[in-house]
Amino acid sequence: MIITAAHVPAIVALIAGILILIMPRLLNFIVAIYLICIGLIGLGLLRWLHL
Repeated sequence: MIITAAHVPAIVALIAGILILIMPRLLNFIVAIYLICIGLIGLGLLRWLHL
């Protein structure tokens, strides 16, 4: 399976959801990281990752 830019939000959301289930106190931290990552990907600043 080739991971493309379209797959990244789904993978990040899946990992965030699992972490929130395991440790609910991480909710604010995980949401902040998720929003930052989606923002950087949306702006095209993470193209060096070849996503």
